[in-house]
Amino acid sequence: MPPMLSPLLDAMIFIGLAWGLWRALGRSFPIAVVPIVIGMVLAATGWLPREWGVPSWLGDRVGWIGVLLLAFTAGLETRQMGAHGADATSLAPSPVRLLLSAGVALALPFAVGSLAAYYLFTNLPNWAAPNGDQLASALGIGLCVAVSALPVLIGIVRELGPPHRRLTSVALRLAVIDDAVLWIGLALLLLYTRQGQGGFQGSALHLLALAIPLAMLLLGPWLGRRTVPAWAAWVAMPLYLAAGAWSSARLGLHELLGAYFAGALMPAAWLRTVPVERIGRFALVGLAPLFFGHSGLKIDGSALGWVSLQTAGALLLLAVAAKLAAVMLCPPVRHFSRRDTLAIGTLLQCKGLMEIVAATILRDSGLVSEHAFAALVTLAVLSTVLTGPAFRLIVRQRHGRLAGAESRSS
Repeated sequence: MPPMLSPLLDAMIFIGLAWGLWRALGRSFPIAVVPIVIGMVLAATGWLPREWGVPSWLGDRVGWIGVLLLAFTAGLETRQMGAHGADATSLAPSPVRLLLSAGVALALPFAVGSLAAYYLFTNLPNWAAPNGDQLASALGIGLCVAVSALPVLIGIVRELGPPHRRLTSVALRLAVIDDAVLWIGLALLLLYTRQGQGGFQGSALHLLALAIPLAMLLLGPWLGRRTVPAWAAWVAMPLYLAAGAWSSARLGLHELLGAYFAGALMPAAWLRTVPVERIGRFALVGLAPLFFGHSGLKIDGSALGWVSLQTAGALLLLAVAAKLAAVMLCPPVRHFSRRDTLAIGTLLQCKGLMEIVAATILRDSGLVSEHAFAALVTLAVLSTVLTGPAFRLIVRQRHGRLAGAESRSS
């Protein structure tokens, strides 16, 4: 096949076909999971001829830029919500209660997932970490079990609309904390494994890589008090993104970590005139599908067997049960009913793109095997697909119960 046709075919499959299927299915599933499923099906069946050149080199680069931009906008969303709240019009829970509930909602699934991975999953055939560190591998799987996906959850919440804003705004506040802790946890885990491999070299470039995020952190409050024109914010964003990604890569971490933290460290006041949602939407629909489709396509077809599906199902049960139990043990809002709290927990169990990104980082770092990666991607797809329908079912039952009580009282 001519070299220029391979990128075109690549885009047709993972952007065009994925978008078409999403529309044909009535947008009932998050668009992010469609290219992943397409890639996984092609990997498992071997239907895609090798001579077609898919995945293409150009498609890989475009998809990589898209996922970097997606991580960056996730950081921007975290920054904006941290400064202004998930919904300024809603009745917000107290900060102490919110932090406590978020801590429990993270700690319990992380502990359950890490222990199950250490004593059970990492001992399965073909599940041993390529770098040989079983503890780090188990902790990485625990992070994937505990994470809530902020970018995809924002999209699901927008689809649910204003009638459920009272519940969804609380879920978004908790997801902001979840998302930040995921990236911090991944950074610490990679630092731990890097230290076990001999630590960092003290070259001038490494010192510069350390200085850049430190400068972003220290200068952020001062820069935020300075009024800048809209064009300056547009210029600053790619500079922040490039500097953050380069710094984390130079430190031996992952570019996506730097992209996320660069977005989270941008002055929130600079973003008031920037359409962060549209930028994230463009990355999600127009660029990142190539990355996620290739992630599914690059899964070892032999890893998508019955054992991996069973393991993904077991991980899903653990993740959902632990997240719901944690939210019920420490509700974010005291006066919410148990059913309302359960609905919030259902939203928080959404793994979405962030778990796939995290699993990709873990695989690239040798902390999870191809079989573990396949199971984690399957877990992300299943949890994301089930989030909207499960929430609507719980809310519908609640409304039905209230309507029944009103009719009996009348």
